[in-house]
Amino acid sequence: MNEQRTLLTGGWILSMDPAIGDLRKGDILVEGTDIIAVESHIDAPDAEHVDARGMIVLPGFVDTHRHTWQTCVRHRYADIDPQIYFAEMLGAKGAAFRPEDVYIGTMLGAVSALDGGITTMLDWSHVQNTPDHADAAVLGLRDANIRGVFAHGWPLVDGASWMFDSQRGHPDDIRRLRERFFSSDDQLLTLAMAARGPEMAQRDVWFADLQLARELDIRSSIHMGAYARNASVRAIAQMHDAGVLSDDLTFVHCCFCGADEIAMMADAGVSASLGVHCELNAQGIGDIPLDRLLAVGIRPSLSGDTETKCSGDMFTQMRHAFAYYRSWMGGNHSSVANAPATLSMRDVLEFATVAGARANGLDHKVGSLTPGKQADIIMIRGDDLNLTPVSDAVGAVVLAAHPGNVDTVFVAGRPVKRHGHMLDADLDALRQRAFASQQYILGLQ
Repeated sequence: MNEQRTLLTGGWILSMDPAIGDLRKGDILVEGTDIIAVESHIDAPDAEHVDARGMIVLPGFVDTHRHTWQTCVRHRYADIDPQIYFAEMLGAKGAAFRPEDVYIGTMLGAVSALDGGITTMLDWSHVQNTPDHADAAVLGLRDANIRGVFAHGWPLVDGASWMFDSQRGHPDDIRRLRERFFSSDDQLLTLAMAARGPEMAQRDVWFADLQLARELDIRSSIHMGAYARNASVRAIAQMHDAGVLSDDLTFVHCCFCGADEIAMMADAGVSASLGVHCELNAQGIGDIPLDRLLAVGIRPSLSGDTETKCSGDMFTQMRHAFAYYRSWMGGNHSSVANAPATLSMRDVLEFATVAGARANGLDHKVGSLTPGKQADIIMIRGDDLNLTPVSDAVGAVVLAAHPGNVDTVFVAGRPVKRHGHMLDADLDALRQRAFASQQYILGLQ
């Protein structure tokens, strides 16, 4: 059976593949789910033609850490003591979430991500109160039609027993999920473990959790070094001493992790995820370790973290990462030897694409516009008033673009947004269900 062929023509292509580079005017041929060719001109009369003139065309963004279940209480906690967020969202409110709240929060967050050009998102779902909650999160990702990594966490019922010196092993329901939803790794949705690590669990527990993830052949994502209370734990050093650091791990935040621990990450191939906007907003979380990471060769990925405290879109993360590093280094705040003196806009765009794909274990499939990879492609209108006339396409994306400029989004060759409109989701129904969920959550004591 012949697969659908689509030809994107005449766009300003940022391939993020060094072998291809940028094309000031170029074409991309897609066949089925895959990119077939990226060239200055392609003849494909049998293909559906998509006019990309006036567009900046690039790989879909990759988010490596999003607490998507919290989407319906967006923007509520940035002006509140961070400890209240922990007490409510990871306490009584989180424990009372219904499966339907998890579903609609996850779906809304995923649809919003797609709308803003994020084609891949790791859903860090630590609200696994029952197996129905886990299923609801997976179905929310599925129904949004995003490329998703479902990172399975722990319950918030009796949450303290899971998060403070825990003696409870990772919920065994992850085995059921692997069999029911994720028996193949060659699909849009894949599985990971949202693990607790030494900052939350006793040694035999976090060690066994990591063994379980590796038995299931999935990656693990772990919060590290957020807030001063975790500095003395030296969780990365503990894992290093146990001989378990490896390239199947992603560490999130790392703000209070020592420089020697960051070097341990680099030596073992551990990737990093920075939720820059949330890290800047969350007072007390610590300095963003971008200089420490870059000094040892770790190219971090970016994330929307939690929309309760920040914006989830990738444009915001890129802008803040770029400006933060320029200010941090320019103001001589860094004491890290060998940290790059500056950061380029292309560096930041790489964090949002290539580095994100690598941290999610998907760089063989996505992250660049490379023939043979899947066609996760976004098109940004360069003639919109906030971008025109485009003189530097990378600069336009990193410094000035926003979700409203995203015209078209493809996931695995399939359009999910065209001409600025989402194609699949019933947005009015989504809004209504999200509002009803929000009212229920905010009414919880």
